[in-house]
Order: sequence, then C-alpha cells, then structure tokens
Amino acid sequence: MWCSFCHSGCPIGNIIPEFNDAVYRDSWQEAWEILSSTNNFPEFTGRVCPAPCESSCVLGINQDPITICNIEKNIVETAYKNGYVKPKIPTSRTGKTVAIIGSGPAGLAYAEQLNSAGHTVTVYERDEKVGGLLRFGIPDFKLGMDVIDRKIAVMEATRNQNGCECSYRC
Repeated sequence: MWCSFCHSGCPIGNIIPEFNDAVYRDSWQEAWEILSSTNNFPEFTGRVCPAPCESSCVLGINQDPITICNIEKNIVETAYKNGYVKPKIPTSRTGKTVAIIGSGPAGLAYAEQLNSAGHTVTVYERDEKVGGLLRFGIPDFKLGMDVIDRKIAVMEATRNQNGCECSYRC
C-alpha cells in the first residue's frame, strides 16, 4: 500500500511510488515513462534536487528513507543506455513559431513543451552554449556538462522531423 507523503514533498509532482514500483518489478521502460511524464528533465533533477521527497518518506519514521534521487538517476541512466529516451516529435505542426529568450531550465522546459504541442521553437541564448543556470551555475561535480549536452542533443533531434525547425542559437 502506497502513501502520498513523498508526492506532497516533490515540488514538481513526480509520481514517486509508481516509478519505484516499476523499478522494483524490473520494468525500467515503464519507470522511465512514469518519471518523464511529470518531469521534463529527470536527467538534471535526479542529480541536483535537494530531495524534499526523501524527508517526506514515511519510512524515515523508523528507518532510512528511500533514496529517491538515486533511483531517479538510475532510471535515467538505464533509459539512455537502453534507448528509451527519444525526441518528443509531435504528430503534426500548428504552423505557429515561438522564440524563447534564454536557455536555462525554464526556457528549455518551455521549448520542449511547446515543441511537443506542435509549435516550431527557436531558443536564443547569449552565452556560448545553451543551458543557462544548468551549465554556468551548477558545479560540474553535481551536474556534468555531458549530461546537459546529452539532453540538448535529444531535444535538437526534433530538427527537421515533421517540419520542425527547432534550433538552439547564440
């Protein structure tokens, strides 16, 4: 029987007991689908989130709580290793074009959501590489640049798919 205390502790609303259960059952693709359904960037949050969900875990009453961030990170790495991570290519385009200024976490999340909804999206960034705070504000030991670049590559893979002109430009 699952409790929802970890849900209330998660600021982005991850469906924690469900993806934990999928991992327990060794159903990693299902775990990835559950995790990525509520989180644009589990690649990042599994590494840098302060994990308020873990302190909300009821197991912490009499034993160590579940290490949710470690589970999330393992789901992500397994998903990349097994090819479960795919670009979010919409089935049709709306004909609308959106420009997003700034490629920090919010800008990239909006870009991915708008692209998934069928809009053509261009993200503009003044720095030499996209990522904003992810790239220039979080130390490498917490979030490696290779993790950011890997996610950007997945997002850019929507370019020229179904007429998408998604790009990331300085």
